[in-house]
Amino acid sequence: MIALAFPFLDQCRSRLDRLAAEADAGALDPAIDLLVGALDAGGVLRAFGTGHSQAFVMELAGRAGGLIPAGGIALRDVVLHGSRSVEELAGSTLERDPSVVDELFEITPMNPADVVLIASNSGVNGSIVGFALRARELGHPVIAVTSLEHTRAVEPKHPSGLRLSEIADLVIDNLAPYGDTTLDANVGGVGIGAVSSITAAFIAQLLTMGVAERIAARGETPPIYLSANIPEGDAHNSVLEERYAPLLGRAGNTTHPTQKGRTSHGT
Repeated sequence: MIALAFPFLDQCRSRLDRLAAEADAGALDPAIDLLVGALDAGGVLRAFGTGHSQAFVMELAGRAGGLIPAGGIALRDVVLHGSRSVEELAGSTLERDPSVVDELFEITPMNPADVVLIASNSGVNGSIVGFALRARELGHPVIAVTSLEHTRAVEPKHPSGLRLSEIADLVIDNLAPYGDTTLDANVGGVGIGAVSSITAAFIAQLLTMGVAERIAARGETPPIYLSANIPEGDAHNSVLEERYAPLLGRAGNTTHPTQKGRTSHGT
């Protein structure tokens, strides 16, 4: 028996209900405008997150029901395709290192029309803030998914003294509380029941649906992945993957586009 299962469900449900209501009222429309505009202009969506915020990236890029012209960027890319050693991925050092941004942008081919989405619950780590600053410097609109309650309560760790929420063109609050956890474990005041990954994944799905609805309303077929585990999936996906591969480059679907079978849209 898990005594806190339903209290945690209540914590999640109340936040998801609020996000859904906000989306229904049009709160996400400005972000959807940017995303659809990027696709219409020949760009793609670039999503970046570190730590557990990679859940947002994985919901947005490279999965069944997700947008094909969306590519994930991860810290591990500087090991897989850059000069960093595997050992540097251990712990939070790389996540807090502003200099990693230089190599991330070197190995990620960006198109002028690309929109950047960055997920970070705290919104203050060096790589996150640095990535947002570089994206803005290069002229890319930035959409942030972050906890406004948490980020306002902590000090920035980037030399600029800025938070992600202070850099982004648009900010979407993931509604996670300070510290992320929602319940007390009754053991020394330790918090449990973290919600930011759940709400961020929901936001990613809302944005995907918003883009798909907008494109479908024009009488066009949205570029959405079908599961590779249904009969028509591979044929459908291959056509669109070939169309967008030149735009996505190495970052497509969170892996190298030539690494067939290693993307997550087959789930």
